[in-house]
Amino acid sequence: MAKLPISVLIDTYNHERFIEKAINSVLEQDFPAAEREIIVVDDGSTDRTPQIVQRFEPRLRYIRKENGGQASAFNVGIPECQGQIITFLDGDDYWLPGKLSRVAEVLTKNPAVGLVGHAIKEFLPNGHERISAPARDEELRINSVESAKRFRLRKSFLGTSRMTMRAEIARNILPVPEALLFEADEYLFTLAAVMSDVIILREPLTCYVIHGSNLYMSAVGKSGLRRKQQVMAALASSLQRILRAQGLTADVVDCVVEIIQAEADRFRLMLDGGARWETVRAENKLFEVLHRDASNSQKFFRTLSMIPAFLLPPRWFYAGRQWLGKRPWYRNIRQESLPVPGITAVTSSEESKI
Repeated sequence: MAKLPISVLIDTYNHERFIEKAINSVLEQDFPAAEREIIVVDDGSTDRTPQIVQRFEPRLRYIRKENGGQASAFNVGIPECQGQIITFLDGDDYWLPGKLSRVAEVLTKNPAVGLVGHAIKEFLPNGHERISAPARDEELRINSVESAKRFRLRKSFLGTSRMTMRAEIARNILPVPEALLFEADEYLFTLAAVMSDVIILREPLTCYVIHGSNLYMSAVGKSGLRRKQQVMAALASSLQRILRAQGLTADVVDCVVEIIQAEADRFRLMLDGGARWETVRAENKLFEVLHRDASNSQKFFRTLSMIPAFLLPPRWFYAGRQWLGKRPWYRNIRQESLPVPGITAVTSSEESKI
């Protein structure tokens, strides 16, 4: 079966520790070099990333731009892609063998499918690895409330280094709002899931290394939380507007966007405070969507833990929860007696120490 020509788009920023492994994971794929191109968009790195990437020329094309965030990198890189398929990779992740052949096969066999995602293998700071995967291969499209509910629980399998889409769809989505310094991948894959069918594979084809420099994870402290709040609020408002323009009904749009808005509200309440009922509303929405499968004991504990939200100003409530979460004795109790519930209908397996 003929494979569709593929463009590999790698976005990177200060990934000198990881970028070589990311690029090699593409070069080592069992996919003909003549049928794929590699484009690296460097979002203004200030470390040794440029020198490392340039060692791989001419096997890839290197584009350097001023720092502007993930959306701006996509807006520069996607128009440069010449393939019929674009598959994305963050500069601090890497692919497992067989990734390109597998996603190309899926798209070749399924003309109605415009977006492919898949399970991931995560490397945790404690030295363990974990596979997060759906129970089975799934196909969906955002065209109803029920499909929107399924979609929002599968988003973790559609992020940048898992995301492969037809180039025509990616170009039709542009431009990505440049306020999305990160989470630009969610804007892309959400719209792609409205425009076409989506297949999510249960095979882990990407390795995600959790480290202190992950763009979302590393946004800590007041300035980091402010950046998260602004990006999540921009994502919610942008999707609300564009999804309505795509012809989705208000209830479907709200279903897609409400969890993003709840997360933005949580950060706002942490930083700026607000009404107590806002804390309860945001936390209830996040728990309702993400942890619907929680056990009765977990639900009961969660109800008890929300009592302070009715009594304390939001900033006090979140400060207290953060303080408690840093106490080793509390973490041990939670881990041994009442673990935090997993994400609804998403399986996860903890493996041995590397």
